[in-house]
Formats: sequence, C-alpha cells, structure tokens
Amino acid sequence: MLGAIFAMGTVTSADAGLFGLGGTSWKEEVLLHDGSTILVDRSVVRGGRHEIGQQPPFKEQSLSFSLPGTNRTVTWEDRYSEDLGSANFLPMLLDIVNGMSFIVTTPMGSLAYNKWGRPNPPYVIFKHDGKEWKRIPLEELPAEIKVPNLIISDPDNEVKKMGKNLVTANEIRDVIKGYRIPEDRTILRELVMSGEGSLINCEKLVSYKGAWVGPGDSIGKRMRDLETK
Repeated sequence: MLGAIFAMGTVTSADAGLFGLGGTSWKEEVLLHDGSTILVDRSVVRGGRHEIGQQPPFKEQSLSFSLPGTNRTVTWEDRYSEDLGSANFLPMLLDIVNGMSFIVTTPMGSLAYNKWGRPNPPYVIFKHDGKEWKRIPLEELPAEIKVPNLIISDPDNEVKKMGKNLVTANEIRDVIKGYRIPEDRTILRELVMSGEGSLINCEKLVSYKGAWVGPGDSIGKRMRDLETK
C-alpha cells in the first residue's frame, strides 16, 4: 500500500539482526480498552534523507504482539518509501476488539500527510482481518477505542532516555499526557479545525515526477491551470 508493507507472521526474535543495522528494539506494555494489557515488541531502524546535523528519520519499523487467546503473532511493518525519503507513519494506538486488531497511526510529517490523503482528523487506521492489514476509515474504528496507548513521538529516543527495555502502561500514559497536540492525547472523531503543530495546518502538496510541489511553485501553478481548463 503506497510503499508501506504490512504482514502477519511469527516473530522468533524481536531484535534479530536489527542492532547491526543501527536500529533499536524495546517492549511496551499496552493497555487495551477493556483494561487488559499485552506486550508489544517494537523495532525501529533510522536512515534515509536528512539535514546535516540532524538525526535520520525512520527507515523501517515494526510492531509485533501475540493475539490474546491464540498462539498467533501478528506483525505490522512500515518500510522506507522513496517518495518520502523515510517510512510513512507514527503508530499511536493498538487495540483488539472481538478478536480483530486495530492500529491507529498518524502520518510522519507533511509529505506523508499529503501522500495519505490529508485525513482530518490526521489518522491513518488499519484493521487486521486475520490475514492482512487493510486501511479503514475512521468511521469503522470501534467506538470503544479512544485513548492512544503507544509512545508516538520519537519512541526510540524516548526509550533510550528512560534507560529501559520494557516501558510500562503507566509510563506510556505519562508520556502521552505530555503531548501538546489534542489529537495525540485522545482519538478525535470530529474534524480538527486548527491547532498549532497539527498536521492539518501543513501546506497542500501534490506529487509531480517524484517531487512534492505546492500551489505556489511554478509546477504547482501550471498543474492547477491545467486542472481548471
């Protein structure tokens, strides 16, 4: 799906081969909507285009967890997308309702936001149907799924700062409380009108021959003129 690859399978080692690629792996205790918890293995590899002196963006990432009541391990993966120069998403919530797994993500920056259709609220949501992950609209996300339960912003750096390999549900909750953007603290169901730092405020861009251009660019103006004829 547009450069993001999702899969289901058995994970024998959450960090196998990852550290050799400059990656980080850790576990998060995820609080589900019904009060139960599951352990989620998270992995991140950084790489791709970035400014000198800045940390590379996410190049690959994955979440793996055991589906309660079964012997199956479900894995969600997000891989490098050439048009973005990075991976696509920041996972913010994982929950399970009636045996179905749901992941709520937010696009990783303005380019990804434009690529994935500028959703408002700015969520890209996936449901696992027992075979594969498929994108679903916000309207199909169960109403009981309300609160983010994963570390969203710079999770690998946040975990390094904590100095631990297992982050508890209470620690995740405290991290989320510190987020200043409302749509990162709770799952909104209505349009976001404005807000400092929100993705909805970013410039509208279109992809043109591998580059992202805005309405103020010469190429963007030409494309707009063609669309009106």
